[in-house]
Amino acid sequence: MKQQFVLAILLFALTPLSAQKITGAQEDGREPLTIGIIEEIISQALSEKRPLNIYLPDGYHPDSAATYPVIYLLDGSAHEDLLHIVGLVQFMNMYELMPRSIVVGIANVDRYRDFTHPTTDPEDLKALPTGGGSEKFIDFIEQELQPFIEKSYRTNGTRTIIGQSMGGLLATEILLKKPHLFDDYIIVSPSLWWDRQSLVDSADSLLSAHPGLEKKVFVSLGKEHPVMHEVADKLVDAIRNSGNKNITLFYEPILDEDHATILHIAVYKAFKMMNEQ
Repeated sequence: MKQQFVLAILLFALTPLSAQKITGAQEDGREPLTIGIIEEIISQALSEKRPLNIYLPDGYHPDSAATYPVIYLLDGSAHEDLLHIVGLVQFMNMYELMPRSIVVGIANVDRYRDFTHPTTDPEDLKALPTGGGSEKFIDFIEQELQPFIEKSYRTNGTRTIIGQSMGGLLATEILLKKPHLFDDYIIVSPSLWWDRQSLVDSADSLLSAHPGLEKKVFVSLGKEHPVMHEVADKLVDAIRNSGNKNITLFYEPILDEDHATILHIAVYKAFKMMNEQ
């Protein structure tokens, strides 16, 4: 089952409003600025309803023969990273810096549960007691979300994932364990310290299990705690030393930004560099 709603912001508003408020606002003569739609799917893997915020590129028409790449955005609620990433995609489309693309913003319910694999570190468990549910979330992406998007929209089979912080941890886990799910990986300030760095410590063996990977991987982080740089360097080294010449790696530290400010400029650089290849 699914429900469709208008995802919109009013021209005079500084923050996103609910669909109900937008509808009511039309009574005083103001018109909403529509940027996409909200889909709601019922996930068996997660045992919950999950909202999806979807941007369709200029010229998209369901009856057209044209097809489009899909960008899957973690932390994709309207009050998280959806609006500025959609704006970036639209801007780069306008200047033909990247292909016109569909953006699927995956709204959060419990990001710490969904983005983290199980941990044996008591400090992790104390800080984030709901953590450890990434396997189910990856099942949701593979078995429910991607088939739903491909059935409902005009896609061309090319998929990108964007994840920052804990979202970067999840994107890295997918890259290492189920790399077939995406073609391009944009990994920003990944929280690879989780579970005493167990994921990145196993990167060599996990990469060796997929010797023929043909992927583009962009990794970036800002001015952050030294541990963040240490674990990002480990991931980059594992990819470089994997011997797989089909992985195109972009490593782009942006040291004049911090954990809170890096995402927008990092994604801009990722889109530009990946599409110049």
